[in-house]
Amino acid sequence: MLGALSSLRVVEFSGIGPCPLAGQMLADLGAQVCVVDRASGPAEPSDINRRGKQSIAVDLKTPEGVEIARRLIARADVLIEGYRPGVMESLGVAPEAATAINPMLVYGRVTGWGQDGPYAPSAGHDLTYLAITGALHAMGGKDTPPTPPLNLVADYGGGTMALLFGVLAALIERMDSGRGQVVDAAMVDGVTVLMGLLHGKLATGDMSPERESNMLDGAAPFYRCYETQDGKYVAVGAIEPKFYGELLRLTGLPQSRLATQRNRAFWPQQTAEFADIFRQKTQQAWQEIFTGTDACVAPVHDWEAARRDPHTTARAALVQVGTVWQAAPAPRLDRTPGHAPRPPEAPGKGTEDILEDIGFSTEETARLRQSRALM
Repeated sequence: MLGALSSLRVVEFSGIGPCPLAGQMLADLGAQVCVVDRASGPAEPSDINRRGKQSIAVDLKTPEGVEIARRLIARADVLIEGYRPGVMESLGVAPEAATAINPMLVYGRVTGWGQDGPYAPSAGHDLTYLAITGALHAMGGKDTPPTPPLNLVADYGGGTMALLFGVLAALIERMDSGRGQVVDAAMVDGVTVLMGLLHGKLATGDMSPERESNMLDGAAPFYRCYETQDGKYVAVGAIEPKFYGELLRLTGLPQSRLATQRNRAFWPQQTAEFADIFRQKTQQAWQEIFTGTDACVAPVHDWEAARRDPHTTARAALVQVGTVWQAAPAPRLDRTPGHAPRPPEAPGKGTEDILEDIGFSTEETARLRQSRALM
């Protein structure tokens, strides 16, 4: 069965971070994704973001390499890249040059800072970008430095998802205009968009700028993690009164506590009470108590336990490809589901097939190898 994006041709310029994940998600749903790599190399089964893609290894510092890139662009619907501003320009495949070749091209760019602004030329990583948005300031304990949330928020929440949304929006608009456009996805912009609820609460005074002082940052007794008897943890997220009532019932606390749920003066005392209660049973025992209820309590799994969770198993959310466990394609479409993951191909493995597809003869490919334009 063809995927939902099977008619889409995507050229991805190889890199790290949010751009490869965007390419993977497009490929998972059927897009024909061609990665332009800088060098050939062995396959790496753990490089999950390469799954479902073809690869061509090209030296873009040679005129012949640039010509290959231009031919790929001429037949593409989408180009995605995650380099610093100016790098694609230096390679001769800037947006202006690419859209001159292919006016219908959607040119997706994802960076930390965006294509302009005083920080745009500077290096950074997820934590750097997250820092200036205000989001990092709110993460962690009150008396400790802010806690890095892995690299999930800026790189992938603010970067990958914004890039995908922008690319798909531009493709929809292209159906009306017949023209492509440039998508400037900045991680700092994406994270700022994700903070809409928090900005609203700051505006109304419902959120304090101090860490661990708010409903969603670990201060509330009904929205935090607690240690269990066996040194593991459970996550409690009983925000609504109905769900908090269930939490009270199943932990043996009186329903009269509902009256003080949102009163912050009672939070430290109630947190201590819940902490004492949760230490009285193991994580597994609490899971058996709360499973199937509306108390919004779940075990905090480690990597292995997450893989074995009955809900994860029932939905086949994680699949094993070779020896590597990884996410199944998401989101799920009923008529055109994503492709079953397969091991990623080696960088450069598809070079000959790709060159043939874009019109190079066997003799021309041989000459490109002799000139070292192919890597």
